[in-house]
Amino acid sequence: AVLSALGNLLSQVLESKKKRKDGQSGKEVDGYGPLRFAVYGLVITGPISHYFYHLLELLFPASAPFSLLKRLLLERLVFAPAFLLLFFAVMNTLEGKTHSDLQDKLKARYWPALKMNWKVWTPFQFININYVPVQ
Repeated sequence: AVLSALGNLLSQVLESKKKRKDGQSGKEVDGYGPLRFAVYGLVITGPISHYFYHLLELLFPASAPFSLLKRLLLERLVFAPAFLLLFFAVMNTLEGKTHSDLQDKLKARYWPALKMNWKVWTPFQFININYVPVQ
C-alpha cells in the first residue's frame, strides 16, 4: 500500500515538473491519487498477488517439467492482462467515474499499457516467480 501510494505521488511530481519544464502548466498534485493507490495496494494488489503466487506453486511445482516457463506464461498472458483490467476498473470506481468513462479509458489506454507491462515487467516477473520464495 505504501509503495503504491509513493509510486503515484512520485509519478505526479515528475509529470508536473516535466510539463513545467516544457512550458506547459503543471497541475498540482492530486492528494487523493496516492490514497486511491494505497487502498488499491492494500485491498487488491496484496491479497490477490499473495494467493496467485501460491496458486502458481500448487499448479506448477518446481520439480515439474517446464514449470518455470509455465509459471511465467500464466502470469504474463493471463494474470497480467486480467490484473490490469481490474486496475482500470477499480481506479475508475475510486475516482467516481462512470462505466462509459471506463470504456473510453480502456479503448485508449488498455492495449498500450499492457504492451508496456509486458516489455518492462517480464524480466522482473521471471526472477520474481522463479527465484523469490513464496511466503
